[in-house]
Amino acid sequence: MDTVLVILNLAIAVSVLGLFFYLGKRHVSFSKRVLLALFIGILAGFLVQWIYGASSTVTTETTDWLGIVGGSYVKFLQMIAIPLVFVSIVTAFTRLELKTNIAKIGLWIIGTLVVTAAIAAVIGIGSALLFHLDAGNINQGGAELARAKELQDSYASIGDQTLPQKILELLPANPFLDMTGARATSTIAVVVFAAFIGIAFLGVQRKQPNEAATFAKGIDAIYAIVLRIVRLILRLTPYGVFAIMTNTVATSDANAIIKLGSFVIASYVALIAMFVIHLLIVSLTGISPITYIRKTLPVLTFAFTSRTSAGALPLNIDTQQKLGVPSGIANFAASFGLSIGQNGCAAIYPAMLAIMIAPTVGIDPTSISFILTVVAVVAISSFGVAGVGGGATFAAIIVLSALNLPVGLAGVLISIEPLIDMGRTALNVSDSMVAGVVTSRATGTLEKDRATREEVTA
Repeated sequence: MDTVLVILNLAIAVSVLGLFFYLGKRHVSFSKRVLLALFIGILAGFLVQWIYGASSTVTTETTDWLGIVGGSYVKFLQMIAIPLVFVSIVTAFTRLELKTNIAKIGLWIIGTLVVTAAIAAVIGIGSALLFHLDAGNINQGGAELARAKELQDSYASIGDQTLPQKILELLPANPFLDMTGARATSTIAVVVFAAFIGIAFLGVQRKQPNEAATFAKGIDAIYAIVLRIVRLILRLTPYGVFAIMTNTVATSDANAIIKLGSFVIASYVALIAMFVIHLLIVSLTGISPITYIRKTLPVLTFAFTSRTSAGALPLNIDTQQKLGVPSGIANFAASFGLSIGQNGCAAIYPAMLAIMIAPTVGIDPTSISFILTVVAVVAISSFGVAGVGGGATFAAIIVLSALNLPVGLAGVLISIEPLIDMGRTALNVSDSMVAGVVTSRATGTLEKDRATREEVTA
C-alpha cells in the first residue's frame, strides 16, 4: 500500500514539474515561475506531512525520490560555481572591466561585509533582548549536549585560530586543490589565484601583446561556454525550488518548532530588520529598494529554499550584473561573501545565542561592555565561515568559544536548523550583493540604468 501511495505522490509531483515546463514554454517570467514553485512546494510539503506524518515511510520514500530533482539542481550549481568564479574574474582583466585598483575593490567589499556583520550582530542582540530569550528556559537533553560537544571538537582547530592565521588561511597554497572545494575558504583562494592570473595578463599585454591577445581570445571562448552552462542550469530553478521546498516542509519537526517558537520568531524579526537595512544601504547608492527586491527575488528565493550560499553563486553573480555591477566586482563580492561577514549565519545567529546563554553563567546580557565584546568577536569571527549547510553552527561554536560560553544550546537548536537557516541563507546572499553594489558605487563603476531594464525571461 505504501508503494502505491509513493507512486501516486510522485505522479502528482511530475504533473507539477510539467506545469513549470508549460509555463516556461509560454514565456511566463522567471521570477513568477520561481515564486509559484516556492508556494506550491510549501503547500505540497504541508499536505504530505499532514496526510502521512513527517517520519512515515511514505513521506521518507517520497522525499527521497523528489530529492533527486532538488539535490541534482544544487549539485549542478555547485559544479559550475568555481569555474564561473575563476573564468569571470580572469575575463574581467582581459576585457579591462576592472578599471579600479584591485586592492581598493577588495577593501571596499571586505569592509562592507564586515561592517554589515557588525550591524547584524547588534540587530541580533536587540532581537534577543526584545523577546527576552533565555537559554535557561530551554531543556538540553543528553543527545543534544553530545551533538554540541561533537561539533565543538570538529571545529576546535579552526575556532582556536588567531585573526592573522585566519587571514593566512584565505590564501591559496595549492590552487588546483582549492578548485575542488577541499577547504571551507576554497572559493576565496580561487578568487586570489584568478586575480594573480589577471594581473600577470596585464603585464604580458604590455610586453607581449600577441601572446596576450591569444590568451584573451581563449578565455573569452571558455567564458562563453561557462555562461551557457549557467543559463542551462538556471532554467531548472523552478523545478529545484519546488522539490527542495516540498522536502523541507514535509520533513520538518513541528514539535521542535512549537517548543522553540519564540526563538524562531525572534530570528526572523532580526533577519527582516537587517534586510531592511540592506535596502536602506542600497538606496544610498541610487538604486530603488523596490528595484533591488524585484531583481534579487529569484536568487533570494533559491537561497531561502536551498540553504546554500555556494549553490546560489551563479544566480548571485547574474543578479548583481542586472543591478549594474561590473562582472569582475560581482564575482569578487559573491565569492568573498561565501566566507566573510555572512549577516545571517555568522552574525545574527551567534549574537543571539551569546545573549541567550550569558545569564546562565552569571553575565548581564544588557551590559554595554558585554554587548560591545560580542559585536567585536562576531565581526572578527565572520572570516572563514563556509557558505554551505552547517555554517551557522560553525560560526556559533567559534563565537561562543571565544566568549568562554557553553555551546550546549547550539546542539539543541539543530532540531530547528532547517527552518531558521532558510532565512539566514537568503540574508547572507543579499549581503554579498549589497557589498557588490556599494563597491561599484564607491569606485564609480555602477551602471544604475541597467537596474531599471526589464527582466529577460530565463
